[in-house]
Amino acid sequence: MSTLISLPTDLAEAHALILRQRAELAVVEARASGAEAMIAHLKLMIAKLRRRQYGQSSERGRKVLDQLELQLEELEADASESAVAAEEKAAGAVVNSFTRRRPARAPLPAHLPRERVIIPAPCACPACGGRLVKLGEDITETLEVVPRQWKVIQTVREKFSCRSCEKITQPPAPFHAIARARAGASLLAMILYAKFGQHQPLNRQSDGYAREGIELDVSTLADWVGACSAALAPLVELIRRHVLAADRIHGDDTTVPVLAPNKTVTGRLWTYVRDDRPFGGSDPPAALFCYSRDRGGEHPRRHLAGWAGILQADAYAGFNDLYEAKRRPGPITQAACWAHGRRKFFVLADLKQAPLATEAVRHIDEIFAIEREINGTASEQRRVARQERIRPLVAALEGWMRTERVRLSRHADTAKAIDYMLKRWPAFTRFLDDGQICLTNNCRRTGSPWNCNRSPRVVIRRLRSGGERAAAMFTLIETAKLNDVDSQAWLADVLRRINDHPAARLAELLPWNWKHPPAKLAA
Repeated sequence: MSTLISLPTDLAEAHALILRQRAELAVVEARASGAEAMIAHLKLMIAKLRRRQYGQSSERGRKVLDQLELQLEELEADASESAVAAEEKAAGAVVNSFTRRRPARAPLPAHLPRERVIIPAPCACPACGGRLVKLGEDITETLEVVPRQWKVIQTVREKFSCRSCEKITQPPAPFHAIARARAGASLLAMILYAKFGQHQPLNRQSDGYAREGIELDVSTLADWVGACSAALAPLVELIRRHVLAADRIHGDDTTVPVLAPNKTVTGRLWTYVRDDRPFGGSDPPAALFCYSRDRGGEHPRRHLAGWAGILQADAYAGFNDLYEAKRRPGPITQAACWAHGRRKFFVLADLKQAPLATEAVRHIDEIFAIEREINGTASEQRRVARQERIRPLVAALEGWMRTERVRLSRHADTAKAIDYMLKRWPAFTRFLDDGQICLTNNCRRTGSPWNCNRSPRVVIRRLRSGGERAAAMFTLIETAKLNDVDSQAWLADVLRRINDHPAARLAELLPWNWKHPPAKLAA
């Protein structure tokens, strides 16, 4: 039997009881609201950790993607094997077996040489023995590869003696890419591009050559790499001067693992890119790489010590000293990257935890859509289009962010994303008044694969010299790619010519001035 709660009969006591119950209810509701907020916060943290663990930009994500691609390859191979087995079993059956749909085959490249293999036809009709007359032919093309050939080139210098004065005459010895080394320029270029362009360490290359019957130990290959790096150093310096002669450059850095004794440390590759193509500039693009052991601000200060202009970069604090008014030879103007600003909203929108982040991405995407239309036009044309079409969108975005920011806690992730842009708003809006400034740090045009935020991936095996050498080779290879030049063919020709090339005309060997030799064009 339940006990009845005695209610007050006096009106004042009843009012007091109601007030006490309301206060208790308010406390309960506050606790419930706090619990809900904590639950939402924990869900967001878990989603962010899962994204960090499995996201596309993480090392874990790349491994997962590699596994999925490998799984796809295996499934394709299994399907093909099963289809062949089914065709063999159904060869004598009346019912047609199921055939897997395959993509339409494109014609084989027209520039490849063709080798005709003619199947002998009978001399007489197999049916009656009559004379045969050719009506035509059916051609089936098969793509084939010829294994690479190794050869030894003997350079012969004949000696002649004069019958009158008995003086001996002999042509001078040719210049070699590496003095006293028995390695041709094409071989050296292949080794360099495999190491720095395809990230194949020298020990793997040595093993591959041994399987082909060529014994080249790792120490020999390392000596050749060092000698080539020294020979190509003048071109690296010319590219550095070209990049730092620009009024605007892109800058970024990325981590690089460095194999130290008994451990692996993290170094830094700094990237500075000159690319004037987005605003119709005629100067060739180029990429400059620098290496450092850490991410200290003294490194970009040293790299850009004599340069002044517009730096398109993220909000890394190490760049802040470059923007000081008292800096000599002058302050560097900061231009913020909208891709970095949008990314913070995009992560929250992708997790479907913040509707405001989704709205912010929608606003920013409208700006990106217009920017894609005017990309590649002249500087003044871009400036006018931005003033007329993009400035109202940017103003609307700023007003929306400031309105929503007042309603958010400073601890909210969306508020942090908004603060990232609003605190640097002059740098984010600087592109509106200058057609040379890009919207993002993804310094690329349509059809160009370069992205300043996507530096080459490599493991550096020595602490300082290996890192600086890798940065120099990246400078050469990536600059060649930016100019649509075959990096390996260019390196081979440059190594073949550089030691005999006049120093005053060294710029002729730069990727944007390089021309294929006539022999290569004929091939």
